[in-house]
Amino acid sequence: MRRPLRAALLALLFGGAGAPAAGQPAEAWAAFAGPAPGPARVIGSHALGCLAGAEQLPPDGPGWQAIRVSRNRHWGHPDAIRFVRDLAAAARQAGLPDLYIGDIAQPRGGPMPWGHASHQTGLDVDIWLDLTPKPPLPPAGREDLRMPSLVAANGREVDRSRFGAGHVTLLRLAATRPGVDRILVHHAIKRELCRLHAGEAWLRRIRPWRGHDSHMHVRLSCPPGQPECRDIPPPPPGDGCDASLDWWLTPEAERPPRPPPGPPQRLPAACAGVFGAP
Repeated sequence: MRRPLRAALLALLFGGAGAPAAGQPAEAWAAFAGPAPGPARVIGSHALGCLAGAEQLPPDGPGWQAIRVSRNRHWGHPDAIRFVRDLAAAARQAGLPDLYIGDIAQPRGGPMPWGHASHQTGLDVDIWLDLTPKPPLPPAGREDLRMPSLVAANGREVDRSRFGAGHVTLLRLAATRPGVDRILVHHAIKRELCRLHAGEAWLRRIRPWRGHDSHMHVRLSCPPGQPECRDIPPPPPGDGCDASLDWWLTPEAERPPRPPPGPPQRLPAACAGVFGAP
């Protein structure tokens, strides 16, 4: 079924315009082919929100190649699209190969049926840390790429046969760009950065999180002029090379947190207008 028709049918099935946005399943949010019209408008938080006026990242550009384009998840707030363009240009100038750009958000943001709990407001960007030379490929040739992990088999340190100075350069370039709130990487990658650059201010924005052994998750702060956007608390002061990093080596850290009890949280009411927009 064509995506626009599927989106229309799902909107009818689950209530359509004016229905509570929280009542729409993730599959319905994923069915939209394009954004809600109007200026860029971020509603809610990275893990519970939506987006109007999204901009789409082109499949290719100077210094980047978007991957798994068929997912239709390369939509974002204009600031996120600008961030990708600027970072790719800076990485190319630094002598790094093209960047593989993963998921940003769906055309109208909102929850995804699988893959992410966040990426709902167009302010999250996944960038793969594969720095091998990349021949130009058509989008269809980038649908089933496999990215190598940068973490050793013991899960406690980087694989030094794969992690090198280029990764440090890329992470520093990303962390020092305006508007970046934090960058999530595997704790082993953070630990290696601390070994090499402890005390440097940009490390505050590099935060450890499970998974993220082959890509970095860049999270942008709420853009100016977006009163409905909700940031999470900023990273604590310091470079993060402290006991909070050591915690990731404990047995407790190896157990993923369970979802909080009770009914699922509801999207902001204003997301109903984004979902029901033509």
